[in-house]
Amino acid sequence: MGPDRAAWTVIYDADCGFCRWSLGLLLTLDRSCRLRPVALGTPQADALLHDLPEAERAASWHLVSPRGERSSAGAAAPPLLRLLGGGRLPAAVLASMPRLTERAYRLIADHRSSLGRAIPSAAKRRADARIARREQQRG
Repeated sequence: MGPDRAAWTVIYDADCGFCRWSLGLLLTLDRSCRLRPVALGTPQADALLHDLPEAERAASWHLVSPRGERSSAGAAAPPLLRLLGGGRLPAAVLASMPRLTERAYRLIADHRSSLGRAIPSAAKRRADARIARREQQRG
């Protein structure tokens, strides 16, 4: 069975509570179910990131289009937002300021452990359940 060509793959760190919570929020906003979550370190993620060194794979999240085009870190925010309802304007704003978008991404990514501790466990469990449902739907 081939991959669903309409799916955009979001490769995320399953060991990061903030990352899972953020992805859960994105999946809630993805009413058209175009996003397919894939955890870093899985065979699917490794195949999509085969050309990146391990350190680069783990350094950020990645968005892979149905055609195989990949964006990572802050650069992935505009194309991701374009997929979500109401996301075109925020995507245009972020795309117009790529250096600032990347800096903001790095600031958040560098503090994701402390941000993750601030998120209630119940919210992370809800995000985990949402991710699991989507993985089953898109599987």
